[in-house]
Amino acid sequence: MSTYNHWFIRARLKTRQLLLLVALAEEGNIHRAAQVLSMTQPAASKLLKDLEDVLEVSLFERLPRGMRPTWYGETMIRHARMALANLNQAHDELNALKTGHFGQVGIGAITSPGLSLLPAAVAQVKQEHPSLRISLDIETSPVLLDRLEQGKLDIVVGRLFAEHDKTHLRYEPLTEEMVCAITRPGHPLAGMSGLTLRDVVAAGWIVPPAGSVLRHRFDLMFQQDGLAPPLNIIETSSLLFTTRMLQQSDMVAVLAADVAHYYAAYGMATVLPLAMPCHMDAFGLITRSDRLLSPAAKVMMKALKQISLVQYGRRLEVE
Repeated sequence: MSTYNHWFIRARLKTRQLLLLVALAEEGNIHRAAQVLSMTQPAASKLLKDLEDVLEVSLFERLPRGMRPTWYGETMIRHARMALANLNQAHDELNALKTGHFGQVGIGAITSPGLSLLPAAVAQVKQEHPSLRISLDIETSPVLLDRLEQGKLDIVVGRLFAEHDKTHLRYEPLTEEMVCAITRPGHPLAGMSGLTLRDVVAAGWIVPPAGSVLRHRFDLMFQQDGLAPPLNIIETSSLLFTTRMLQQSDMVAVLAADVAHYYAAYGMATVLPLAMPCHMDAFGLITRSDRLLSPAAKVMMKALKQISLVQYGRRLEVE
């Protein structure tokens, strides 16, 4: 059945009903949701009732002091967010075209490809299309995937884990992420040959937070070598703090290899000659399989695939 003949569309689903669903999810109260949308509470109640009548389900539980989405409500809220994000994107693209711009694309990446892949790809796109607007997020994979689902991003360069819902995701692997140990330049360990984990277990370490994949594998690496994991640690995911702390101490930090070599290239750190077998899972290009890429997003995807061939030797199909 074609989209415009679908019964749900023929039911004249109103944009304000979508806005109301999102406002109710964020406010948890129909009075405050109505205020946010500049409508009366009776009008908001009628909009919600009309939608529930069409769907023949209850979208919210009415509680003594607010409202809570049912499972049906959670589903509709998720799709309402996506629909509104797509409408906003369409509006922005039209305005960009009216003013002679090419369009816009939102891309998110984890730190390593954010340093190694994105700068070259973005530079290539901006050279070919100077007026294309690019927004960039550097975050963890779960945060980026959430923004991709909400329609805030078009492309993610990140990881998929077992717990992620892959139903509407397209994933093209790029490479595994190796890790390194780094110190300040001139650190006593930097000049040692034949360095092993036993030589560094007593050092002060800057490590990822407990519960992260890399932290788990870092601890496991020592245990598999018959050693207890380091006790003198600082837990942080802040690269700015890590590099500053290294400069002011004899601590050792574990970082993604691309990031470590970036800092080493600018004389901010030294990569220790230490085997670190606690590498991370592969990352790749992630998009939504249930949405079409915009022309601007297609341009960015093409550049990412071309640069990935140079960076990682990974040949991907370029449309």
